[in-house]
Amino acid sequence: MLICWDQWYPEAARLTALGGAQILFYPTAIGWLPEEKAALGQAQHTAWETVQRGHGVANGCYVAATNRVGTEGRTQFWGQSFVSDPYGEIVACASSDHEEVLLADCDLAKQRDFRRIWPFFRDRRIDAYGDLTRRLRD
Repeated sequence: MLICWDQWYPEAARLTALGGAQILFYPTAIGWLPEEKAALGQAQHTAWETVQRGHGVANGCYVAATNRVGTEGRTQFWGQSFVSDPYGEIVACASSDHEEVLLADCDLAKQRDFRRIWPFFRDRRIDAYGDLTRRLRD
């Protein structure tokens, strides 16, 4: 399981998948401030959803992304927890404004087939990734 800020880092998803994960779980608490919502709200939400769906595709995993609803202080949480399949398709999505339990069927045979058809783990160029262990590249 990864948490909140981990969702923005592809390395975290890759290491979790290489460790045997079939579903990437991302519990999170993300939202916007009132003054951001009109100008950036949709773009921020799209980035949040897209990056996690992309991690699922890149690693041949389902993604279960949870997000809270409501407000705390000035932050309005946008909810919309979702489950996506290894192709990045959303198979279940929750509300933006009320708590609920979200259930989704995750077909692990589909996940195995995805990894067989698109063998990203096999085709990685690990010999070229040394710089990933450095904060910045010269």
